Amino acid sequence: MREFIYYSTKGRTSGNFDDLMQAGRLDIVCHMVINTFYLSHDIRKDVKLHLILNGPPDPPKHIEFVYDKDLPISKKDVAGLLKRILYKYKKGIRSNPFPGCFIEKKSFAKVVEELKGRNIYLLDKKGEDIDKIELKEDPVFIIGDEDGIPKSDKKVLLKNNVIPVNIGPQIYFASHVAVILNNQLDRKGL
Repeated sequence: MREFIYYSTKGRTSGNFDDLMQAGRLDIVCHMVINTFYLSHDIRKDVKLHLILNGPPDPPKHIEFVYDKDLPISKKDVAGLLKRILYKYKKGIRSNPFPGCFIEKKSFAKVVEELKGRNIYLLDKKGEDIDKIELKEDPVFIIGDEDGIPKSDKKVLLKNNVIPVNIGPQIYFASHVAVILNNQLDRKGL
């Protein structure tokens, strides 16, 4: 199974919002969900997406998406689902408010720590070109928002054998990175 961790420094951590852009760029989060899971006329069954939201009022929130046949595809539907998931957060527990959707209060460092032992790659413009490394089975990719991964978290990642990689000379939208990585993995049969 391939996994993606999307780190949002400003993503709103409660469901009381109307404008996705004003809610810490949750519009990007919606694109991440769509571009991680969807193909033309199909949905990926071999993917897990972790969203780390660190915006107000109650950071951090960890939302996890896994395959479910009823996962919505449009931005409007994903936004509504995200809003409802945040509203259904229950303090102190990991809840499953909708099929394939989980929410809990958990830090980025804790999510990464729980994946220790896996092949974890950090998307970083200074990293090794992904075409020049051998990707391993069941990879985990960490993708930052437009602000990137905070330096303090990045240092911890690099000390824990997380491999910095890039996908080319240009910097892409985070949601495009998910498409490019999915394509790379599809081509390599991983």
